[in-house]
Amino acid sequence: MRSKSSTAVEKEQTSQRQDREENDASQETDTATSATKEEETMNISIRTDTITLIYELNQSQAARSLYAQLPLTLEIQDYSTNEKIFYPPQELSLEDTPLADAKQGTLAYYAPWGDVVLFYDDFGKGSQLYALGEIISGKEQIENLQGNVTIAPYQE
Repeated sequence: MRSKSSTAVEKEQTSQRQDREENDASQETDTATSATKEEETMNISIRTDTITLIYELNQSQAARSLYAQLPLTLEIQDYSTNEKIFYPPQELSLEDTPLADAKQGTLAYYAPWGDVVLFYDDFGKGSQLYALGEIISGKEQIENLQGNVTIAPYQE
């Protein structure tokens, strides 16, 4: 009788161990799925009545900070001879954000002024110019932006 009881206990322990292993595997899958969702593409649109630009943001904290503030309606401003700028309401976190090597179509953040920059011509590097993403549609229209724009998440 005692050996049956011992065998029953062993079976129960084996079953519990298998349940734990399956649960652990399920949690690992959930974690991987969450990580994949975090790595999903963040696209944004910048629109006027007549122009739509689509940018793909990188996975930096600054890009995530901008994306979290959307949607926004702001005034776009001319600056210099190669860029348009706007000011998001909150500063962007720069943690793990790469410096930009700005060219036509680059979306960047200039930390000292707290502005987001849309480059319509090449610029190069700046010590506090951080990369947010690149344009994927409408590159030839950046220079024509003016007035109020609506910036929102974009999904195809």
